[in-house]
Amino acid sequence: MAETVEPKTGSSRPPEVDRAAASRKAVAARRERAALKRDVATRVISPQEMLRRAWRDADSAAAAMRVPDFLTCIPAIGEGKRDRILADLRISPVKRLGGLGARQRVDLQTFLDDRFPEPAARPGRSRLVVLAGPTAVGKGTVAAHIQQHHPEMLLSVSATTRPPRPGEEHGVHYFFVDDAEFDRMIAAGELLEHATVHNRFRYGTPREPIARALEEGRSVLLEIDLQGARQVRAADPSAMLVFLLPPSWDELVTRLIGRGTEGPEERARRLRTAKRELAAQSEFDHRVVNADVATAAREVVALVQAPSTP
Repeated sequence: MAETVEPKTGSSRPPEVDRAAASRKAVAARRERAALKRDVATRVISPQEMLRRAWRDADSAAAAMRVPDFLTCIPAIGEGKRDRILADLRISPVKRLGGLGARQRVDLQTFLDDRFPEPAARPGRSRLVVLAGPTAVGKGTVAAHIQQHHPEMLLSVSATTRPPRPGEEHGVHYFFVDDAEFDRMIAAGELLEHATVHNRFRYGTPREPIARALEEGRSVLLEIDLQGARQVRAADPSAMLVFLLPPSWDELVTRLIGRGTEGPEERARRLRTAKRELAAQSEFDHRVVNADVATAAREVVALVQAPSTP
């Protein structure tokens, strides 16, 4: 007589649905870590900000990142330098940021602060405020929000040789001029700053409305590019420079694609420029993240209204 075999129970193999969910979760975690590495590599966030996120939340993607991966996403650190850093700091290459011990955390933080110091906000304030940042970060949208809710501030209207986009009005969004008129304005000294942006069109800030507003005691907001911000700083060292950051590099790319005003070649050119612009943020006095337009606008206005520091 054949022996009856009872079915096994309590198998350690998880159900198919659980394994599929775990797989999706692992893929999502890898994508999140990859996005964070892009943010550090493009300087959207500082290496120190990555550490803060890792040590604030042990379950975060930042905490799960291996230290070697973190180091090599920092600009100027290759594999050879990474290995020397790990050896000097006595950190195992299998360690994750969230699993570092107290001494290792202090040593890694000290190394980053020494080699890649975070820009410090400059004390004091100015009634001449420059808002700049990479392409598609939302400078115009934040500036327009400030203009709508704080009419006491003058939003400078730039002159440009580029054609109007749908919905833009001459004298409201820009002064749309041709190259001959732009040349005349430069020759007459009518522009506080001017630059060629993305190797195509020229932009400039008329002096007269700014000088008149400052004489009246009003604050003036200039929404311009990096080249223009540098020229304003050279012309008036007391000007306050504010750099607008995207919440992430991926979000910046999404915004650029989403506005649909550039073709693939132009988008690629603008993203290359954006990386150079992000690398220059240490030249600015303050940094504001544009995750939400209203919040970013309030932060910019608060910087203008903050008490002066002697």
